[in-house]
Amino acid sequence: MTGQATGPLAGVRVVEIQAMGPGPFCAMLLSDFGAEVIRVDRPGAVDDADPAEQAADVLFRGRRSVAVDLKRPGGVELVLRMVDQADVLIEGYRPGVMERLGLGPQECLARNPRLVYGRVTGWGQDGPWAGQAGHDINYIALAGTLWPVGRAGDAPVPPLNYVGDFGGGGMLLAVGICAALAERASSGRGQVVDAAMVDGAALLNTFMYGMRAMGRWGDERGTNLLDTGAPFYEVYETADGGWVSVGAIEPKFFAELVERLGLDLDPATQYDQASWPALRGRLAAVFRTRTRTEWTEVFAGSDACFAPVLTPWEAPRHPHNAVRGTFTDGFGITQPAPAPRFGRTPAAIAGPPPTHGQHTEEILGELGLDAADIARRRSAGEIA
Repeated sequence: MTGQATGPLAGVRVVEIQAMGPGPFCAMLLSDFGAEVIRVDRPGAVDDADPAEQAADVLFRGRRSVAVDLKRPGGVELVLRMVDQADVLIEGYRPGVMERLGLGPQECLARNPRLVYGRVTGWGQDGPWAGQAGHDINYIALAGTLWPVGRAGDAPVPPLNYVGDFGGGGMLLAVGICAALAERASSGRGQVVDAAMVDGAALLNTFMYGMRAMGRWGDERGTNLLDTGAPFYEVYETADGGWVSVGAIEPKFFAELVERLGLDLDPATQYDQASWPALRGRLAAVFRTRTRTEWTEVFAGSDACFAPVLTPWEAPRHPHNAVRGTFTDGFGITQPAPAPRFGRTPAAIAGPPPTHGQHTEEILGELGLDAADIARRRSAGEIA
């Protein structure tokens, strides 16, 4: 760890039950915001995982790790003792799993009524599909959020796992937890925060329902303003095989785009959809005449809503990102820096990713266990 936390959640204690995707992302955000996060790992993970891979998995930055067997009563009892001292618990199992382990909301809130119990699933805690397996692509498909992503005549394109796991899952869970902590300040009581990725993915699609109600979004994918239907909201290939992005939606920005490109056309025809195929062809042709770097120089300082399409590995080196510190080289690995930014209580990466069970003895000692008790529990298989 890097020392005393300074973020807005400094002093908040979080117990994170080991999971994949949205739970770890939520815990990372809370840690970046200053919370103390303890990850509860499976003892089997201690033997199965590659230490070098664990050290490189920056999604798990800023925690300590304790390896506890939740299938043993003694292991459950240890986690409940952590819950006694915690402000937040995060879990990402299928519905009913935590209850069967004896670590459900009822048991935890009975011991610690101030606890904020955060849980994230794909389909939600109830509903006909609640018990089914799934992944990000399935949740955003059912939410109606996958269908609009893609070009006209082509299949929908999965936007990696940004929308379900991270945006509609982990980030929304973090927002809910922070809201529950704020409410607890006045009520003195914790509560369950139930984040479902299908719900969160649907929420991220809210703007489209308004656009459709206004008659500004059609039924065919890739024919609308923001889905590559409009040639002035598109990506284009450059002479060197690179790509650039154009987002000149407003007429004044489109006029500047046309001027910088040196095109002989009337900017007033921008929203004449009958002219869009021809305009797309002209833009594609002109962008192929120069390299990505050359076009970036042409549009330097302009309001044409232009940006080069950078790879994730190039982005940290861009001057704008470098000046802002958008990325950092924490513990030898280039990675996104904490966001958003706080004026008085800055967020910070609390430390590198832990190896599974790295801090088991340290954490159990803080719970009041002596060396003999820790040795006995290790022999019994409750910890690793």
